[in-house]
Amino acid sequence: MRNIINISLPPKMVEEVEKNIKKGRFASKSEFFRMLIRLWTEGKLAEELEESRLELKQGKGKLLRSLKDLR
Repeated sequence: MRNIINISLPPKMVEEVEKNIKKGRFASKSEFFRMLIRLWTEGKLAEELEESRLELKQGKGKLLRSLKDLR
């Protein structure tokens, strides 16, 4: 099931979205914003991974070798 979210954008941003749709980069406004959310999500995951790596380097994290280590 899909939900509808309405957003308000300044004219310059609307122009950018519509320009990319007209150029064929996206099939619709929804596709444009789905791509943005996917990129944002990937970025957040990359940040979390880097934080975890830093914790391991600093000796703060625990390296799990098996599911038993979760207990």
